Amino acid sequence: MATATRQAALRVLLDTERGGPTLADRLAAADVEGLSPRDRAFLHELVLGTLRRRGALDFACARLLDTPFSRLDAPLKTILRLGAYQLLHMRVPARAAVSESVELARESAPRAAGLVNAVLRRLAREGPAVFPDAAADPLAWMTSAGSLPRWLATRWLARLGPATAVARARALLDPPPNVFRLNPRVADAQERVRAAGLEPRPLTVPGAWIAEGRAAALSAEGTVYLQDQGSQMAAHLAAEGALLLDACAAPGGKTTLLADLLGARGRVVAAEASLPRLQRMAGLVGRWGATSIRLVGADARRPPFGCLFDSVLLDAPCTGLGTLSRHPDIRWRTVERDVLRQARRQRELLESVAALVRPGGRLVYSVCSGEPEEGEGTVRAFLDAHSEFSLAPLAGWAARFAEGGYARTRPERDGGDAFFAAAMQRALK
Repeated sequence: MATATRQAALRVLLDTERGGPTLADRLAAADVEGLSPRDRAFLHELVLGTLRRRGALDFACARLLDTPFSRLDAPLKTILRLGAYQLLHMRVPARAAVSESVELARESAPRAAGLVNAVLRRLAREGPAVFPDAAADPLAWMTSAGSLPRWLATRWLARLGPATAVARARALLDPPPNVFRLNPRVADAQERVRAAGLEPRPLTVPGAWIAEGRAAALSAEGTVYLQDQGSQMAAHLAAEGALLLDACAAPGGKTTLLADLLGARGRVVAAEASLPRLQRMAGLVGRWGATSIRLVGADARRPPFGCLFDSVLLDAPCTGLGTLSRHPDIRWRTVERDVLRQARRQRELLESVAALVRPGGRLVYSVCSGEPEEGEGTVRAFLDAHSEFSLAPLAGWAARFAEGGYARTRPERDGGDAFFAAAMQRALK
């Protein structure tokens, strides 16, 4: 039999491909969490890496088949991808990668065991595929080596131009950088980080650090919080006044950062419509020790609040197309019509929470997507309809991210996620 870890990896990938739970939720399921820490780390690398490089793996296997790769059944395609990823991107002996994949086939697609054996043995012998040249044919490169669905590659080429589109696709192939912030309530947080073997370096966003190595244990104990620089940027832009609303607060990273930035002078109301996500947030808030946060079960489309806030942060639900390295399943779950669908929802949310900003207060809108319909398109439509709001000047530290009055992180330039944020001010009258 194939190892339990590889069996679980196959189940996770098949569930994701069939439109089941998100990858993050699936990786939190009992069959994954029940593995030993070492096996769980192996599974995460196998699953995340296979999804990040799925297009390249398909390309590598397709040249070794007599039938089109797209015509294979889902279990067979997934087994070949898992085996190819181990051969091409992991330190797994070729014999183990091939034999374990053959065992998976015997259990899930018995008639295809011979095919799996032949394809992977040949791949082990011949090595990586020769991909299209990125400069001569950027679309072909982006849909093979760049591992993007064709619709997204075409969209990025048209919007960003070939050089930037290829650079973004390349940046999102690797695991995201290890970016975090320190818990100000842990007096020796810096010393704990260094004692764990990390050498942190400051980033552009105040309080954001990057380091090589693993910080999961430090995160679990509440010494650091793992959070992309773009996400931290959005919270910094909203940290004004004494009473703040985080309107779509889960998973809680921005909420706790807002509490840290305001300190004893402020209160943060964190609203979240999903009860399970709200319960997980409660655990985070407790571990972080942020006593100024009030958690509220509320839908931002119908906010129940009777007061006005000094600042409102709407980190709106979005396609997540800026997080393809962190959440690689989004590459294959999302279709182009989802961009417009999310944009409509975002405009509805922005309309709803804007009424909660006091005169003279601030409204910050952010998404972890680089698609213009979800970013500047949504904000421009809102500003056109609301003359009482205007773009607010960005702080000096945000100059690196400033584009047309908005703030934007770019994976090809900054590493990490593609994040968009707009800070708006409401007129006094």
